[in-house]
Amino acid sequence: MSGFQDGPAVWSTVASVPAATLSPTAPPRTSTTVVTAMSVQVAAVLPLFLFGGLAVQIAGELHMSVGAIGLISGLYFTVSALTTVPSGKLVDRFGALITARIAIALSAGGMLGIALFARHPAVLTAMLVLCAPANGLGQLASNIVLTEWAPLRGRGLLFGAKQASVPLCIMLGGLSVPAVALTLGWRWAFVFGAALVTLALLPLSRLGRPAVRVKNAAPKSFEPQLLLFAVATCLGAMAATPIGSFLTTFAVDVGASERYAGLNLTIGGITGVIARTGFGAVGDRKSGNAFTVITFMLVGGAAGVATFLFELPWLLPLGTVAAYALGWAWPGLMNHAVTRAYPDTPALATSVTQTGIFVGGAIGPVGFGLIVHHFGWGPGWIAAASAMLASALFIAVGGAVSRRAAH
Repeated sequence: MSGFQDGPAVWSTVASVPAATLSPTAPPRTSTTVVTAMSVQVAAVLPLFLFGGLAVQIAGELHMSVGAIGLISGLYFTVSALTTVPSGKLVDRFGALITARIAIALSAGGMLGIALFARHPAVLTAMLVLCAPANGLGQLASNIVLTEWAPLRGRGLLFGAKQASVPLCIMLGGLSVPAVALTLGWRWAFVFGAALVTLALLPLSRLGRPAVRVKNAAPKSFEPQLLLFAVATCLGAMAATPIGSFLTTFAVDVGASERYAGLNLTIGGITGVIARTGFGAVGDRKSGNAFTVITFMLVGGAAGVATFLFELPWLLPLGTVAAYALGWAWPGLMNHAVTRAYPDTPALATSVTQTGIFVGGAIGPVGFGLIVHHFGWGPGWIAAASAMLASALFIAVGGAVSRRAAH
């Protein structure tokens, strides 16, 4: 979850340094590289998904409405979007190793602050806002970990595995309800979350220097289809981000127990991990094919969201699986397809699509919360499914334009 991503690169910095000046070091194992990228991504997005998974317990103690949950989630993504460009500049200037550590520190500090000091909605909001810059910073840094350290062969699968860390956080958010919130209290879940993200420092310390890559003297210029993809990612994020923020609250409202609601979210996280990794392998084929796959994934995700309209607790897992395994499993494919199409300007290309995700993440929870507050859950889910279908349309059009431009 995933810069102006689900990231800028240090191509110019690395390429400008003569190879002789870099100390020869053995490249890290691929497993070390992908674990590092995933752990940094987890650190980037875990605070928000813990908030979403624990929303029922937090709202109950702090006397918050459904609209307030959406407003806080939207503000988090707004700050993420506003800080993405500065984050990109930091990654360009200082590299992935330093900026990843900054992201980890912000995330861990913010979660500890929530656990210790969030006795009022305003304090909770302030602490989540503190975590928000880690979102863009960490996701961009994790992208560069893959583009600079991972082998070219099979990189699509690795991007998918990295993006799987987002539903992994959803799974952790869901598990935190029965495992921690209903036993020790929701604050302890944030304490454990802070401890978890600091573990990302361990694989990060084993990366060493990035590989030296030759920079093309004539990189591609900006192409209009990137704007189509930005609109698509914005609409897709508008549809998907409210699911993580509101699903447990919705489940309880339609008659499910808090434990069942948390386990349902966990199921969504597990299927999302599997789907993002599996679909990421598609990106190792021709990048143009990935856009067609994403289109069908979004259509399937919209169908899954539509099942929420029945408001039946026993049907929730089916809709949750479709929503996360299809409707919100495409960012890894998108990242890899775009970086493959723009190998010399990944900062520009992925910054456009990632900004779409952050803008959609800012609008989605706020808009969904307002719709539910004034009109009910049904219209909210109709709006989410409609946005997912519109995203599929823009992906299809953007993919067609991209294929035409390549010929």
